[in-house]
Amino acid sequence: MTVDLNHRITGEGAPLILLHGLFGSLENLGGIARRLQDEWQIHALDQRNHGSSPHTDTMDYPAMAADVIAYMDNQGIDRASILGHSMGGKVAMQVALQAPERVEKIIVADIAPVSYKPRHDEVLEGLKSIDLTGVRSRQDADTLLAEFVEMPSTRQFLLKNLERIPKEEQSEGGPTFRWRLNVPVIDACYANLASAPEGPQAFEGPVLFIKGEESAYIQEKHRDEIQRLFPAAELRIIKGTGHWLHAEKADSFAALCRRFLANDG
Repeated sequence: MTVDLNHRITGEGAPLILLHGLFGSLENLGGIARRLQDEWQIHALDQRNHGSSPHTDTMDYPAMAADVIAYMDNQGIDRASILGHSMGGKVAMQVALQAPERVEKIIVADIAPVSYKPRHDEVLEGLKSIDLTGVRSRQDADTLLAEFVEMPSTRQFLLKNLERIPKEEQSEGGPTFRWRLNVPVIDACYANLASAPEGPQAFEGPVLFIKGEESAYIQEKHRDEIQRLFPAAELRIIKGTGHWLHAEKADSFAALCRRFLANDG
């Protein structure tokens, strides 16, 4: 069953759907939205179990792609281009494979259509370990999370998902904060999220893969699978960037997207 995704619409023009990565929200691609909304109508979505979208008991790429298609139906969008980062890139690929007639072009940021070994065990353990009843500030949560996640920048990203519970919803002696993420379901469904998108046939339309030069998510060994599923795919690399290429060099990333989306050839 699909869910009604939280969204933000800005700009005017042909529709461009933005899909964030794991543990993220629609704010993650806000810089790219601002750089492209002069020529495209941007539909930034919170995916299920993330941001302000509904929590569900299931999470896999066919279901998440169906959420996007249902969103398009609700908005009266027949065809759209889709830009997705990391997990969002896999959802974009799944939509293209599952419903190619609904997709103009896709942009896949730093992810390949393959299964990956677990990369987020420490993050999930950290998130699960925090007893929110004892957390009275973000600093409290950061201190607890630091036992599992060393990088301050990663903790800062994760803690964007921690929100203060409105006073009228708090119970005496209960927690002051809550996760916007559905941590138990993301943890239970992690194997689904590490898996590859798949469909009955290849997507023949235009596809742009953008790789961070210093990231290992897209490798030479993935070339054959990319070509099998997306025979018209092209690859661009942004030097001096890692997995967060869209934030590290937003102008370069947006320029690549703009040229690709505007090209009618």
